[in-house]
Amino acid sequence: MLDRFRLDGKVAVVTGASSGLGVALARGMAEAGADVVIGARRADRLAQTRRLVEETGRRCLAVATDVSRPEDCDALVAAAVEGLGHIDVLINNAGIGTAVPALRETPEEFRQVIDVNLLGTYWMAQACARVMRPGSSIVNIGSVLGETTAGLPQAAYTASKAAVSGLTRDLAQQWTARRGIRVNCLEPGFFASEMTDQYKPGYLEQVVESRVLMRRLGEAEELVTAAVFLAGDAASYVTGVTLPVDGGVLLT
Repeated sequence: MLDRFRLDGKVAVVTGASSGLGVALARGMAEAGADVVIGARRADRLAQTRRLVEETGRRCLAVATDVSRPEDCDALVAAAVEGLGHIDVLINNAGIGTAVPALRETPEEFRQVIDVNLLGTYWMAQACARVMRPGSSIVNIGSVLGETTAGLPQAAYTASKAAVSGLTRDLAQQWTARRGIRVNCLEPGFFASEMTDQYKPGYLEQVVESRVLMRRLGEAEELVTAAVFLAGDAASYVTGVTLPVDGGVLLT
């Protein structure tokens, strides 16, 4: 049974792998047995992630990638296929967040979030699906803030993450039967990240106390294990699902 959670022989692409949860997801794919291709805009930080992945004994390619640019997504996929032969898993993790009051948010600020969080997810899924074999898996990283609010003015972010969940369902409907590609979505709750580092002092503690049933932040490994499940054969009969990993936020 535990072998179904292994990713041996697979190649996993992880975007947004230069910091935080992206680093943990990349290393987690490797620890489960996959070779890993990592992408992000900050090439210097990608080099650090690559070293962490290679410490597990798995191969790793690092490709500077801005997922809001379809040509960058195509280039990452081409590098993955050339360097490692195929792609079996995509962890669509790249994303940005803002907290700007809706009456002050500029078109440029709003579009930037949508370009990365929604369009980048789509371009990356599209590029990977073109080369994926039957049995492959796409895991989009959404957010519980696509289903609820938490007191901050995050119109662009919440809109983009709600859209990622809808996109997941449609891509699953299109690709699972026709191409054998499963598409699912993880919705993290509150985890330590670059985005939460920007919250005003005391805000995160207040949210944890009032909205998280488990009364603590999530730990990166708790999201990674859910991603490993959806990526591999353990979830071979699961597609089109949005799975919260939120400590109970959506129940409050």
